[in-house]
Amino acid sequence: MPAAATTLPEEDLLFRLLRQLDLAPEASQRATAQALDISLGRLNALLRAVTDAGLVRLSDRDSADRRSRVAYALTARGAAEKARLTDRFLARKLAEYDALHAELTGTGSGLPSLKTRTLMMQNHLAPIPELYVSADSAQKLKREAADLVSWDLTPRQTCDLELLMNGGFNPLKGFLGKDDYESVVETMRLADGALWPMPITLDVSEDFAGKVEPGQDIALRDAEGVILAILSISDKYIPNKAREALMVYGADDVAHPAVNYLHHVAGPVYLGGAITGIQQPVHYDFRARRDTPNELRAYFRKLGWRKIVAFQTRNPLHRAHQELTFRAAKEAQANLLIHPVVGMTKPGDVDHFTRVRCYEAVLDKYPSATTTMSLLNLAMRMAGPREAVWHGLIRKNHGCTHFIVGRDHAGPGKNSQGVDFYGPYDAQVLFKTHEAEIGLEMVDFKHMVYVQEKAQYYPANEVPEGDTILDISGTELRRRLREGLDIPEWFSFPEVVKELRRTSPPRSQQGFTVFFTGLSGSGKSTIANAMMVKLMEQGGRPVTLLDGDVVRKHLSSELGFSKEHRDINIRRIGYVASEITKNGGIAICAPIAPYTATRRAVREMIEAFGAFIEVHVATSLEECERRDRKGLYKLAREGKIKEFTGISDPYEAPTAAELVVDTEGMDVDYCAQQVLLKLESMGLIAA
Repeated sequence: MPAAATTLPEEDLLFRLLRQLDLAPEASQRATAQALDISLGRLNALLRAVTDAGLVRLSDRDSADRRSRVAYALTARGAAEKARLTDRFLARKLAEYDALHAELTGTGSGLPSLKTRTLMMQNHLAPIPELYVSADSAQKLKREAADLVSWDLTPRQTCDLELLMNGGFNPLKGFLGKDDYESVVETMRLADGALWPMPITLDVSEDFAGKVEPGQDIALRDAEGVILAILSISDKYIPNKAREALMVYGADDVAHPAVNYLHHVAGPVYLGGAITGIQQPVHYDFRARRDTPNELRAYFRKLGWRKIVAFQTRNPLHRAHQELTFRAAKEAQANLLIHPVVGMTKPGDVDHFTRVRCYEAVLDKYPSATTTMSLLNLAMRMAGPREAVWHGLIRKNHGCTHFIVGRDHAGPGKNSQGVDFYGPYDAQVLFKTHEAEIGLEMVDFKHMVYVQEKAQYYPANEVPEGDTILDISGTELRRRLREGLDIPEWFSFPEVVKELRRTSPPRSQQGFTVFFTGLSGSGKSTIANAMMVKLMEQGGRPVTLLDGDVVRKHLSSELGFSKEHRDINIRRIGYVASEITKNGGIAICAPIAPYTATRRAVREMIEAFGAFIEVHVATSLEECERRDRKGLYKLAREGKIKEFTGISDPYEAPTAAELVVDTEGMDVDYCAQQVLLKLESMGLIAA
């Protein structure tokens, strides 16, 4: 083939060709040539060039016209190149317009540069770019992707991918490459200078990373194996996670849920590159309440809404929230979008099924002509000030003009020293600093409290002097639910309380897990057996004992005793215990569980459904060796058992267990009674 035939055309023509093939993949060569205003010979040369470059693929089809027997369609790499060229094309046209404006008027046009074009030029109700290919191209790409190396997305990655593809993370075109990632971590900006505060990265395992290289396409699949997108890998890099934690979350402290995720859940290698969207993730729940950015924008256009204030929430709506949103909409003279997060939130939060039922129960308290609700499938990071800016950019993409930033917005709670990670109004300060660039007006509100004498809510800083403030904290609300106590109507709506009580009955009716941890021979299994008998004697709930040795035999017989395999074994125990807890039973676990991070992961898994009581059986190593009923310590000392906890492998003792017991000099019945008393004090069993 002549050299000229394999040379790609100049960018404008290449852009027009890729755009035309994506718009009309089944068109004949004659129709494509006419659309591009070039000869058939020139088109054939171009098609050979883009096919050789891997931007376009061809397939046979039946046709009487010999020039229509081949169909052309973009590959994933071609779709990514088209997206890149779109930005370049628009930037050139913008520069040409600016120059012409200056020539004719003597002044610049004043239009913003490319890096702020998508945030500032764009009408907030006009459609925004998505990363999906056409339906025809998607079907072909799905068949092609079946032969690619695949990565099964984690729940957080699935949330991120959905918002990348539907434009919620506009202007991102994919997972961040190394330059963009480092710039976002250090400066809250992409490498081109555009404001973006949160690293959106695809973390993978070392094993998977070793199988792929930049320049390669991989298929991204959901948990059920459905292909959602293709990633054209441009970067493969190892992040500095400690630096990421410090800059993004303010501290490298695993008490922060996102920092814990970063160090103990996320993979060690990041892949970056452009995304070619094939289909959105399937949601079977609340489908009528889920809207893409463009669907919301179309809804606002249809209703004639021009000002929309968004309310971000991950909690049930109580009366204080209603008052806050009413005031916000009135202050901004805007319509109201209740936009709760239903992706990943903070461990321990009320599940999104319960929350959405609560939202729907009180939606009729709002005027239907000026209020709507839509669900946002976002994986929150609880990053406080940075997260507030991020939430603003996301709501801007959804067509909003105003955004409520409240007290301690997206705060994760307290750090390892018992101090709040962020100040109560840090998020408002950072948001205000970037408000113009975000393109969204902040509506800031302080903590709302109920004033008894006025029988209504006020911002805390506007309460008349001498009046009585009534307030119920989140902790107090959970206590009242747990103990079946009254929740006054001034605090919440009866419909919301009813839904919460359905999901959170009194603790004495909930399932829970007692998780014993300690060295081999410490007495865990013995106490656990005694506990099981005592709880079964009381009756009322089914009791299941998940002893370490028994689980090894029935669930984990194929596993060894490496750190990786021990972690897998404990997570399996945690999963089974979480299912027992979710269904109202009592799970008693008695593994060694030597690692803090794994125990925390199990706690988070179980606390989504009920109480988790960690009991550290703190019998000393010397006493455990003295007992050594199985002779394991002797074999470990002789080097015949490798990686034995307490001898050749560490035991990370809990620092915040609900209960610590030492069996040395104590009989089993006494130790079991201490656990029962703890359960009774927590309201988990009847006194």
